[in-house]
Amino acid sequence: MRSNAGKTKRVAVLAMLSALGVVILYAGALISVMDISVAVIASMLAVFAVIEYGKSAPWLVFGVTSILSLLLLPQKSPAVMYALFFGYYPILKEKFEKRGKVFSWILKEITFHAAIFVMYFALRLVAFESVDMPLIMLAVTLALFEIVFPLYDVALSRVIMFYLYRLRARFKIK
Repeated sequence: MRSNAGKTKRVAVLAMLSALGVVILYAGALISVMDISVAVIASMLAVFAVIEYGKSAPWLVFGVTSILSLLLLPQKSPAVMYALFFGYYPILKEKFEKRGKVFSWILKEITFHAAIFVMYFALRLVAFESVDMPLIMLAVTLALFEIVFPLYDVALSRVIMFYLYRLRARFKIK
């Protein structure tokens, strides 16, 4: 009987994380200048699933949040950014960081560049099909991404540490 209660609690927590992710992404769809910010914030929810449940749980949160947000959001760019990078990156980050510092950064950079490439073309198809970005703007954007990505990674690490050392005992999820 105890295992059923544990399974029910697990499903309920994962469903709430997914629902909260969709709500956060929806806010970004309503206020279009927040689309990247909300994708980053929604990605933090996968951190909790990784820490508390591991294995397939964070992938379920990522999958459910991605599918629902792609179906329900009026403007798709936050959902596309979440689905193509921000949603799964915290899950991969945990796996990459087990492989040593240098190799971990190589894997992170490869993942990031592949995601940026796919995201650029996906967003052009979904949201910005009539806008042509000049080559110089694309180069400046990519250079800024190279500055922001390590900051995002460090911020994600700090959120993980904050959760582990300050908040985890208060939530009493397990």
